[in-house]
Amino acid sequence: MTKHFFTLAAIFIVFGTQAQDKTKFGIFAGPQATSADYKIGTAKQSTSYKYGFQAGANFKIAFDNQLYFVPTAAYSLKGYKVDFTRPSFPPDQDAINNDVQLHTFELGALLQYDLGKKPGHFFIKAGPTLDFQLKGKEKFELNDASTEERDMVFGFGDYGRYAASFLFQLGYESKSGWFLYGQYTHGVGSFNNADHGPRITHRGLGFSVGYYLKK
Repeated sequence: MTKHFFTLAAIFIVFGTQAQDKTKFGIFAGPQATSADYKIGTAKQSTSYKYGFQAGANFKIAFDNQLYFVPTAAYSLKGYKVDFTRPSFPPDQDAINNDVQLHTFELGALLQYDLGKKPGHFFIKAGPTLDFQLKGKEKFELNDASTEERDMVFGFGDYGRYAASFLFQLGYESKSGWFLYGQYTHGVGSFNNADHGPRITHRGLGFSVGYYLKK
């Protein structure tokens, strides 16, 4: 994962400095609802959504005709609620549920296709992202009816710092530089490192508004 982080960072630097004449720089922000696909062994656990938001920046770099490369960096507040039907570590073998909030940083390498050549047009965008779990809180009930609230522990035998997802976006870009889009996040890499622990991948729906800055 660390190697991929430096690869994506290098992409930002190279394209941002060498393709300035064909590059737009934009900022964006918006609300989102996130959850998780949570499996203990082969048993899928019941999860529900939590509300958060994302905010970040991106380049839009001309690639081929109406196709663009869009490297993206963003802060993303994620989370999920899960009810357990069997023991799960993390968080605890005696936990019966968990309510999680995560502060994450995302680096994405997306491709955008403009659905039209006019200044105002719809677009579709998709590609992989790497999630870096910065910090988190979890609150869970135990089977003795007590409750525990704590900072999430990251390490080789606990939660993992890294996860991978795939983003799908559908949006509209205006002549004046404003753009908006709806987004679906489909996690493909678990952020749990514990042996024989659950497989946890992000899921999310969001909406963002952004603006490409004037040169």
